[in-house]
Amino acid sequence: MSAQPPSLLIVEDDLALQKQLKWSMDRFESVTADDVATAVLQFRRHKPPVVTMDLGLPPDQDSVSEGFRLLEKLIELEPSTKVIVLTGQNDQGNALRAIRMGAYDFLSKPVDPDVLVLTVERAMRLHELQQENQRLLTQQDGEPTGKLVTRDAQMQRICRTVERVSGSDATVLLLGESGTGKEVLAQSLHDASKRKGRFVAINCAAIPEALLESELFGYERGAFTGATKTTIGKIETANGGTLMLDEIGDLPMPLQAKLLRFLQERNIERLGGRQEIPVDVRIVGATHQDLKAKIEQGLFREDLYYRLAEIVVDIPPLRDRAGDAVLLSHAFLRRFSSEQRRPILRLSDEAIRAVEAHRWPGNVRELQNLMKRASIMADGDRITADDLGLQVPGGDAPAGDQELDLRTVRERAERQAVVAALARTDGNIAKSADLLGVSRPTLYDLMARLGIKA
Repeated sequence: MSAQPPSLLIVEDDLALQKQLKWSMDRFESVTADDVATAVLQFRRHKPPVVTMDLGLPPDQDSVSEGFRLLEKLIELEPSTKVIVLTGQNDQGNALRAIRMGAYDFLSKPVDPDVLVLTVERAMRLHELQQENQRLLTQQDGEPTGKLVTRDAQMQRICRTVERVSGSDATVLLLGESGTGKEVLAQSLHDASKRKGRFVAINCAAIPEALLESELFGYERGAFTGATKTTIGKIETANGGTLMLDEIGDLPMPLQAKLLRFLQERNIERLGGRQEIPVDVRIVGATHQDLKAKIEQGLFREDLYYRLAEIVVDIPPLRDRAGDAVLLSHAFLRRFSSEQRRPILRLSDEAIRAVEAHRWPGNVRELQNLMKRASIMADGDRITADDLGLQVPGGDAPAGDQELDLRTVRERAERQAVVAALARTDGNIAKSADLLGVSRPTLYDLMARLGIKA
């Protein structure tokens, strides 16, 4: 039976005191370190939720510089870690500085063992509650847009639309540039619908026209040369669920007529078959093309468009979503770091500025690929602009909207600043407040007034 992973890291260069601390907290699984390098190594290896540390560490035990360097590194590696700083009796200034940097608490030496144990227990309990809260937020139980990472006001309105539509059987048409997340929204719509069938997606542009009909509607044995057995199509496969027709603007005209008939009657006939088969499936269409322009050109049926467009969702490109590029970058780096079993990778300040300035012509797909490549190629635990292959912007930002209503301008500026700060700090309220130059209560008030979720 394997031992539990350590829940406590004790950093103390006085080996006798280190042993005493470990003994007094023997109810916790702990590991020890006596200098910055060993402490960082132990922290990366075991990821303990709580750390106790002295500020005076070698090679300069009489100074606090090494201790503060370690504290900054631990908070950078994992902001949720609860660091308890042990200080001298008359060292209140450094203790308060440690708290401002992100430490959980401080205790003066000599430390009362009972007080230390109680403080560690409270820190572990708080960490556990925060982790559980984060898991619940990540799961977004019952919310269809749990997989969509955004703080942009327009995207949040789209999420609310998806939530409202999910309980109906309305056909939904998703419009937007390639890579904007149309399939993620379609999957979210299905997940929220409580349909018991599968979510099935087919790309109408990726399958040759001669094969597309059989892929959609299936075929009977002997329907054509090589049809050695009866095969059901994607529409039947999605029975009871959702069928996403990606790039529906490329659907050939003969198939448009057949799809229209299915949408009207909810019955299909397989190729080579004579029997009508009822199918209960929700259709979600998606395209990056202008379907109304294609209608005018005679390339898309107007009656099919109106059958598909019961609910139309126009997804903005990533460049128009305030703060989302950086927010998504953090999310992708966490995911790829976990997949590659390496410490959580972070973006440097210049990398953040480069991500904010890039136009992202490939949208979220381009961003995801870039972060995956950077997570593989990066040497350290911090992603630079060079790792991303992006230019760091210089000079003043371009002039904004010439709106002159002061309230509108102020609210827009406040929203952009708060969203950008939350994106840069990966949702850390304390760091965002420092970045904005306001207190945490003020930031919470701003977020509540502007309708920005924590």
